[in-house]
Amino acid sequence: MSEIDASDADRTVTDPARDAAPGSAPLQTHGLTVWAEIDLAALESNVRTLRALAPSSEFMAVVKADAYGHGLLPVARAAVRGGATWLGVAQFAEAFALRDAGLTTRLLTWLSVPGADFAGAVERDIDLSASAPWVLDEIAAAASALGRTARVHLKADTGLGRGGAYGADWTTLVAHARRLEEDGSITVVGLWTHFAHADSPEHPTVLAQQERFFEAVAEAEQAGIRPEVRHLANSAATLVHPSAHADLVRPGIAMYGLTPVPQVDDDFGLRPVMTLRARLALVKSLPAGQGISYGHAYVPDVDTVVGLVPAGYADGVPRNATNVGPLLVDGRRTTIAGRVCMDQFVVDLGPGSQARAGDVVTLFGGAPGEPTAQDWADATDTISYEIVTRLGARVPRLYVGTPGEDA
Repeated sequence: MSEIDASDADRTVTDPARDAAPGSAPLQTHGLTVWAEIDLAALESNVRTLRALAPSSEFMAVVKADAYGHGLLPVARAAVRGGATWLGVAQFAEAFALRDAGLTTRLLTWLSVPGADFAGAVERDIDLSASAPWVLDEIAAAASALGRTARVHLKADTGLGRGGAYGADWTTLVAHARRLEEDGSITVVGLWTHFAHADSPEHPTVLAQQERFFEAVAEAEQAGIRPEVRHLANSAATLVHPSAHADLVRPGIAMYGLTPVPQVDDDFGLRPVMTLRARLALVKSLPAGQGISYGHAYVPDVDTVVGLVPAGYADGVPRNATNVGPLLVDGRRTTIAGRVCMDQFVVDLGPGSQARAGDVVTLFGGAPGEPTAQDWADATDTISYEIVTRLGARVPRLYVGTPGEDA
């Protein structure tokens, strides 16, 4: 990923192509084909908003997948400024990057395979998740070799059917962890699980999974486990299931201002953090009947003006956004015209359009009139998570919003 900010976003920037906010400095986008603006002030505000929903719980800011495409280090730092007390990532490399950049916040990583660098994680004081005895054995071996005690979270599969120890395997995992605790190589500091249907507020599995989780917690505690934190609430549960808040909540997508429960007509006071823009590379007239882009999937029925947008599926624009991807350009809402290509797509600007090369095209954002990431998700039959995380490495992330400013 390209980050147009040598200081990890510790400055304020805005776009000269649109009305600048009072007191803001210009964002240098001249000559860029496509870019993503990341509003760190909005992210901090979202963290504060979410914290207020679970005031008695610790707050883990989930910054996996390059902070959902927003930029790992700038977002992690902003989240901590906003009040996050933990950070969470999926993979070791992400956790190592955070620690090696100087972030000392409590940190959990949860995906590993045999042979992973457990020693590197233990050396960096990173909490590790275990769903099977072999994971505990590799963690313990690494910790023993270093003369350290590893911090471990045991994961229970309470009905998602994905990661975690399921059924009788939980009993085995707990017993194995207790033996290793007695050896002094590990200490179990967390017990956790993940929901299957938290984004469906009335789904019966939500309460069922909570019940199974707290039964699993009781079993572990009866065996002698003394966890610091018990956690199961993702973004959706943080927003709509207070009974699941427990000792720690783990918001991900909500922290970026996107709702995990789009069927609920409530933005929960969250502000979208990412805005994706591009500039027109070419504007020209085409006659009625002239097909546009590969396969001529779009054919205008009148003489019109079209614009070429230099962004495509290599940048993260979904190929199935052909003819449906929403845009704001030349002062109006429209959609992509024709097939999305690797590096570009076309927009029908309409007869008589006065648009010019260099004009800004907004793919999604959060300001009034702009399409949203959820609009793109609806148009392409996916979820907003995929829309923001799929942005390619050649899309610069430009950081806006003064770090630490009030929302």
